[in-house]
Amino acid sequence: MTARDTASAIYDHVIPAERPWSRVVERGQTLRIIDSEGQQAVDALFYRADDHAERYSAQDTMRVQGAAYIGIGTQLISSEGRAMMTVTADTCGRHDTSAGCCSCESNAVRFGETTKYQHACRENFLLEFAKHGMSKRDIVANVNFFMNVPIDPSGNFTVVDGISAPGAYVDLRADMDVLCVISNCPQINNPCNGFNPTPIRVLIWNA
Repeated sequence: MTARDTASAIYDHVIPAERPWSRVVERGQTLRIIDSEGQQAVDALFYRADDHAERYSAQDTMRVQGAAYIGIGTQLISSEGRAMMTVTADTCGRHDTSAGCCSCESNAVRFGETTKYQHACRENFLLEFAKHGMSKRDIVANVNFFMNVPIDPSGNFTVVDGISAPGAYVDLRADMDVLCVISNCPQINNPCNGFNPTPIRVLIWNA
């Protein structure tokens, strides 16, 4: 993995617990996502910066890699079959792209009607989409960085305790100009965040 000096980053931002974020990462730049305090799921979506109709495809990413999880060397593949970003460093080792994002509706189904109005990743995505002229129709299956989702031989999966330590990070090199949209997951009903959402940090370096 390539060592990087945080002082040389052209962008450095802390995303508060439970909040969204977005930014265009230009081709050749590297985005680092840091799990500042550990066990924090980071839901992420990716779109071609000048044409949001081309977006991250979880199905094509898993098909091309021949793997259910994302790690070093994984290319995030677009709906047009092109590489959007490549994972160039990873100190966690487990990132999911099957379980999707939480929503008010799924909270109610999974955890009871009393959770229906708790803030969720879907709502975070919609809040951030409004800045880019996008809508709920633009939500697709996402990446869940740092989220531990074991899959058993029958294909069933569940969310369990995260394995990311404080300061764990993943680096993604942009293979095209990419709009990155993040929800710092606010889920408190399953262990993906250790039942305690915390801040994360994002940095960007030029090529």
